[in-house]
Amino acid sequence: MDTSTVNIILKILHYLFFGFAFLAILSYIVLSVISAKESIEYLKKNSFVNYKDILSSSMAPTITIIAPAYNESLNIVENVRSLLSNHYTKYNVIIVNDGSKDDSLEKLIEAYDLEKVDFIINQKIKTKPLRKGVFKSKNPAFEKLLVVDKENGGKADALNIGLNISKSKYVACIDVDCLLLEDALQKMIKPFLEQTEKRVIAAGGVIRIANSCKIQGGRLLDINLPKNLIVQSQILEYLRAFLLGRMAWSRLNGLLVISGAFGIFDKEIAIKVGGYDTNTVGEDMELIVRMRRYMEEQNEPYLVSYIPDPLCWTEAPDNYKTLISQRNRWTRGTIETLRKHRKIAFNKNYGAFGLLSYPYWLFFERLSPIIETIGLVYFGILLALQEVRWEYALSFLVLAYTFSVLFSLVAIYSEEFTFHQYKKKGNGFKLILLAALEPLILHPIILYAALKGNYDYYFNKTKKWGTMTRKGLATA
Repeated sequence: MDTSTVNIILKILHYLFFGFAFLAILSYIVLSVISAKESIEYLKKNSFVNYKDILSSSMAPTITIIAPAYNESLNIVENVRSLLSNHYTKYNVIIVNDGSKDDSLEKLIEAYDLEKVDFIINQKIKTKPLRKGVFKSKNPAFEKLLVVDKENGGKADALNIGLNISKSKYVACIDVDCLLLEDALQKMIKPFLEQTEKRVIAAGGVIRIANSCKIQGGRLLDINLPKNLIVQSQILEYLRAFLLGRMAWSRLNGLLVISGAFGIFDKEIAIKVGGYDTNTVGEDMELIVRMRRYMEEQNEPYLVSYIPDPLCWTEAPDNYKTLISQRNRWTRGTIETLRKHRKIAFNKNYGAFGLLSYPYWLFFERLSPIIETIGLVYFGILLALQEVRWEYALSFLVLAYTFSVLFSLVAIYSEEFTFHQYKKKGNGFKLILLAALEPLILHPIILYAALKGNYDYYFNKTKKWGTMTRKGLATA
């Protein structure tokens, strides 16, 4: 290969990397502007809402909270108490003990005075069989609680048996280790009640990080900024994703994922599409994409809504090993979902869903870590060949870093302007300082985890859900 050909190839690669970076930055700016507008409108609109009216309204539907549990002995009693403390009146709770090997079931039986009952399950979706059966409380104070003990089949299988059992029109699927705020259901059901022209098939909300927060009796008493830099970095990451990303995609009706930590679904549609897929590790994203695809193919107008209120708090990984395992799983789940539903890609028959949402997730979520890695390898080759144009390389690096910091600062400002959860003195300054450090602390690990997820998907063929070691929110 002669010198002129090499120079042409290098020039093409230069333009490709610059073009990708430009489009990524442009998309983030556009999403941020849309999110800001939507957040302001949401706050104005809902500042006058009396959520107590929803409680007393005859239109308020019954909601079933479904919470899978596997080896959650450390937190199970407190977490169930949190779910039973919701201010919404028309709801019930189904805890699915998914073949736990610890004493989760025994703790629930003792704490909530449970007894085994005869219960007929309508097997609309095939699931693993029951193990010890179905339990209800003898105490009238816990009449909303139902505990199902089944053979281990994974989170998706546990959620499916909850769908089979639920008699409600809507189901709220939540991780049992999450803390649900008392008014969460009132706020989450609101989009379903307001919309008349389009059918709301699902709604999601903001997930916040509860590490180091004071929690007692299933209630969030005090919000603290963790000292652990890994957890702090994830707080910043969550602010960007939920306040500057999903809010905008909700406005565009382009949401492809509702966090598995907490979301409400139209049960009829969820069952029609077959429930959660037990053969994927990204069951939350896959179900939303499948439900959306079903509505598009049925030519029915629909919405996937999003609530920016901080309604659910969860424990985040506080060490690199657990964080990498979690993000590895997220990467594999994204690959599986996009690959399974590749018919949607660039397909005008699916409207904005196929022409906007899917391409964005493909290029800026699915392929972004691969393209970034290729760019690093390319830079290494240029170094070896002594072909680096340092003025270009340094300018590109400064631009990428500066934009990353500015984007985080916008997320911090949005948080302060809207919900202002981190009120303690000095927290704002710490978050601003963190914005400068986070690209160096968290991003390299996220990139490594994404690459490992790609490797595991294509070469290890792993279907493992991954482990998340909990330290317990009640003792945080």
